[in-house]
Amino acid sequence: MDLPSDFDDVIRRALAEDVRSGDVTSNAVVPEGSMATARVMAKASGVLAGGPVFERVFSLADDSLVFRWVALDGSVVAPGNLLGEVRGDARAILAAERVALNFLQHLSGIATLTRAFVGACAGTEAQILCTRKTLPGLRALERYAVQCGGGRLHRGGLDDGVLIKDNHVQIAGGVTEALKRAKAEVPHTLKVEVEVETLEQLAEALAGGADSVLLDNADTATLHEAVAMVGGRVPLEVSGGVTLENVGEIASTGPVLISVGRITHSAPALDISLDVVATAP
Repeated sequence: MDLPSDFDDVIRRALAEDVRSGDVTSNAVVPEGSMATARVMAKASGVLAGGPVFERVFSLADDSLVFRWVALDGSVVAPGNLLGEVRGDARAILAAERVALNFLQHLSGIATLTRAFVGACAGTEAQILCTRKTLPGLRALERYAVQCGGGRLHRGGLDDGVLIKDNHVQIAGGVTEALKRAKAEVPHTLKVEVEVETLEQLAEALAGGADSVLLDNADTATLHEAVAMVGGRVPLEVSGGVTLENVGEIASTGPVLISVGRITHSAPALDISLDVVATAP
């Protein structure tokens, strides 16, 4: 799991949005030079993700702050668990607190929901993938969180591979024609996936040389037929209407890739707090 190299830019924008010209409350209430120790505590069960991002927020606010981590990204946490501590200038800790927690809670929420989907597929050959349904500007961090939760990555952007969607098929005049055009235009090193909605389109995609196929919004009976038709010749991806309640049934149909938009666009934040436990002048 690798964090994006440019996440400092995202953090700086978040700090500029919140701190702006300064923390007027802390500057008024907390004496200058006050030192504090604050504990990062889990208030709900889940999977931790974003520790380095959390730490970097504070470091960009004040590089003299010191951290001690107890839990690492990808680890399971429970209510009351101590995740880590930050020590140093009290004003700096309070100024950066909300931005740091926003990142940590959001990314941990994604990791937690991803782990739930992965767990629901246990004992099968299915794998959970993220999608491009991410918050603008946070895709790289959210993809990292998916990996912390045990999920796999789909395309990071439109240049990662060819994915012929239903709108492409409509404009091109059919699956066969869309595949023909894609194969003629892109280099042989770039894989071509096509989205289909029926078994007839699936047959077209296989005949047209698709490197992988995405079957959208299929019921379980259709999915069983699709798995048999593909016969392991190419990866078969499934999407649309995937929930924690039905993902196990989908996974049981065979070796499928299950892309789930909700693990990034609808993951609830994991409840984590930062509480000052000691102060000194």
